[in-house]
Amino acid sequence: MCTLEASSLPVNGPGGKSPLGPLRSPGTPAKLSDFSLGHKMKPGFSCVLVVLGLLHSAIMSVWGVTTTFPSFPTPVSFPTSDFSSSYPPDSAWSTSSSKSQSFSNFTGNRDDRGVCQCSVILPDNTFPAVRVERLEITAQTISKKFEKELSKVKEYVQLISKYEEKLLNLTVRVSIMENDFISYTELDFELIKMEVKEMEKLIKQLKVGFAGSTVIIDQLEVEIRNMTILVGQLETLDKNNVLAIRRQMLALKNKLKECEEASKEENPPPPPPPAPGSCAHGGVVNVSKPAVVQLNWLGFSYKYGAWGRDYSPQNPGNGVYWVAPLNTNGRTLQYYRLYNTKDDLLLYTNARQNQITYGQGSGTVVYKNNMYVNWYNTQNMAKINLTTNRVDLSQALPNAAYNNRFSYANVGWQDMDFAVDENGLWVIYATEASTGNIVISKLNDTTLAVLNTWHTKQYKPSVTNTFMVCGVLYATRTLNTRIEEIFYYYDTNTGQEGRLNIVMQKMQENVQSINYHPFEQKLFVYNDGYLLNYDLVFQQIPQ
Repeated sequence: MCTLEASSLPVNGPGGKSPLGPLRSPGTPAKLSDFSLGHKMKPGFSCVLVVLGLLHSAIMSVWGVTTTFPSFPTPVSFPTSDFSSSYPPDSAWSTSSSKSQSFSNFTGNRDDRGVCQCSVILPDNTFPAVRVERLEITAQTISKKFEKELSKVKEYVQLISKYEEKLLNLTVRVSIMENDFISYTELDFELIKMEVKEMEKLIKQLKVGFAGSTVIIDQLEVEIRNMTILVGQLETLDKNNVLAIRRQMLALKNKLKECEEASKEENPPPPPPPAPGSCAHGGVVNVSKPAVVQLNWLGFSYKYGAWGRDYSPQNPGNGVYWVAPLNTNGRTLQYYRLYNTKDDLLLYTNARQNQITYGQGSGTVVYKNNMYVNWYNTQNMAKINLTTNRVDLSQALPNAAYNNRFSYANVGWQDMDFAVDENGLWVIYATEASTGNIVISKLNDTTLAVLNTWHTKQYKPSVTNTFMVCGVLYATRTLNTRIEEIFYYYDTNTGQEGRLNIVMQKMQENVQSINYHPFEQKLFVYNDGYLLNYDLVFQQIPQ
């Protein structure tokens, strides 16, 4: 058994090398034979085990760990003079290496040669290289992220500075506009609005992408919102109302444009009408809105009557205009007027006023300079020459009901309704034999003889009025106080009859008479004393 007492030896030699030779890895048993001290021990020492302590101390010094060995029970003193004499003086070592390490006693054994041997197990404190490597990678990643975010912050700071300048510029411009109510224009408002919207967009982007403090961004957002409100207030405070009027005009123009486009889509342009006086079409398919010519020349109280224009196939475009209001009793026709032109009619000038005794009802028509009426209180048809204002002919209409027997709905005393179209003179009436259904007769305009007769299935008192176009009877009825409907037709050319749905707008509640002019292809309507015109739209015949 040999013991070893702690002694004082340097840990590192010159140049940072251990004077004890190569170091073992931790956890490996160390033997005295493994160490080379660079000199021989003096005789009398049985074992020199202190070297292991120095080795461990040197390793722990490199790793920054201080270890204290357990004490041996029986200390043996080792002289230190020979050890110190073999090494350079302490001044040759580094400051940290010159510090001595104290060691405790170790128990060893002598071998057969008298050499003292002992084993020391170093603690298994391996260096954490893997964790250090991970720590280094994490540090590099954090550094890159930091640099990236720092560049973003620098970019945002530049953008914020830029838009702060813009905001300041806008503030100055708005201040100028507040003090000057004349110089600013709509363009100024629009430019400012565009810039404000641009800044609002940027603020939203900043709020989404900026992860740090958003105090400055929030302040900018509030200022921009206030700027938007201020611009809107300035527009409303436009004292000259120039902008408001311009915008109203623009809105009206847009509405007009929309109406035109919608009208083109919903109501395509009507097909070209057939030649005046021609029947080269498929019949009436629509009517225009009414054109109010004027109130009849006797006034509003004369609600019943008729009006139109003379038609002559030999001179179709030069007929006179005539207006024949009934007396206020709604029965007798006593006065009528003739106008050579429409301008005379509109201005109530150059009129020829005539008197007769008497016509009856509103079924009057003028054809080839002759007026045809139902003579008062009789079954007769009367032909009055407009040039002489004399009754040239009076002829009974066979079997015709009269004196308000089968008049139209809402219109009294119109038992006989004369009509003119491209084919000549017609009369619409009813008989007792027809049980009140409409009867159509073609007349000889010279002798008033009945040339042909057609019987329909339409009850005459259920319709409000009728007119003839190219040998086709069209009948109307009331839908409401502002709308009439052409709902029935009878074609004397084919004997066919059927239903229609053609709407006619009107100015007043009741329609007293409807006359057709073949050359103008218009309807002349007497509507509670007002004179109205309608254009007819015909169905085209495929070529």
